[in-house]
Amino acid sequence: MTLAVNKISKQFGRFPALNSVSLQAREGEFLALLGPSGSGKTTLLRVIAGLDKPDQGSVFMDGVDFLKLSARERRVGLVFQQYALFRHMTVAKNIAFGLDVRPGKSRPSRQAIKARVDELLALTHIQGLGDRYPAQLSGGQRQRVAVARALAFEPRILLLDEPFGALDTKVRKELRSELRRIHDETGVTTILVTHDQEEAMALADRVVLMNRGQIEQLGSPQELDDAPASPFVFEFLGECNRLPCKVSGGVALNNGFAAPIIGGGTSEGEGEALFRPSDTQLDSGPVGDGLPVRVVQVGGRGALRTIECQALSGHRLFAELPEHLAGHFEAGQRARLTARRVVVDIKAKSADPSASHLEAPTREIA
Repeated sequence: MTLAVNKISKQFGRFPALNSVSLQAREGEFLALLGPSGSGKTTLLRVIAGLDKPDQGSVFMDGVDFLKLSARERRVGLVFQQYALFRHMTVAKNIAFGLDVRPGKSRPSRQAIKARVDELLALTHIQGLGDRYPAQLSGGQRQRVAVARALAFEPRILLLDEPFGALDTKVRKELRSELRRIHDETGVTTILVTHDQEEAMALADRVVLMNRGQIEQLGSPQELDDAPASPFVFEFLGECNRLPCKVSGGVALNNGFAAPIIGGGTSEGEGEALFRPSDTQLDSGPVGDGLPVRVVQVGGRGALRTIECQALSGHRLFAELPEHLAGHFEAGQRARLTARRVVVDIKAKSADPSASHLEAPTREIA
């Protein structure tokens, strides 16, 4: 089923939580709403669910005007971070709740409800736990029950608000793959709210990256990584170095550092180059192409090592190199640094414009 959100705005007092937000979720798609706290992602989810009413805009599901329907009439499955299970009910009763409370002829038979509960226990891999109570379950098991309950009445759309936030890292990763498997098996259009970029990029077909009540970019994880629409998108999706630069001819320049700019068409002028440690290259020796740096330390273990460097200006920069290449560097060694690609924040100018493209060796690096 296709969800269409059109120019939704929502304000709480003087705070604009959503500012003319529009998007579409395709039938059977897994969509992630990603962004920092206060970006509007949970407010958007609550508007879709019917828990909040927008000030402006429309929400349609397969041509049906959601804003004219109550939350119950929308037939939306909701999963929250804190599970919201009924403590006095068994797992089976929790899962069956949405079916048990249906009025009159719309309520399935007892046999049909039991069959549906058994089906969902198997789908969420918690067979044998139907007679237990929530207090007898682990956090991961409770969240599986919450997902099963949300799916019990065959919702039009499944909405998940930070569902893994209360779980430890290991359980989170296990449930991620389980959630994707459940989505693929059921085919229910799913929208996940998260502030965890790794979670969004691993799970979603497409990611909606939000900031200050607006959509910064909507696309596949690969599209966001290959062609970020703004410095905010690039920086939010992973760790990055920042280096003052001068932009000329689609290249970021700084005292021997020269790297192509993703997308190319950045205005010329002063700014900051943003680039990933994984896109950073180091060459040993003080002479050659690249920004002169001194190695501060070589860290990490295993196949990938992190090398911390310091430029003459004092900027700390990091490179991630395979172990066999990292072995060529040690603390105190001089090297030259460049990057395979950068994003430029043309608005973030250096306090001293003359220093942004040519670093003066004002002090010796410790």
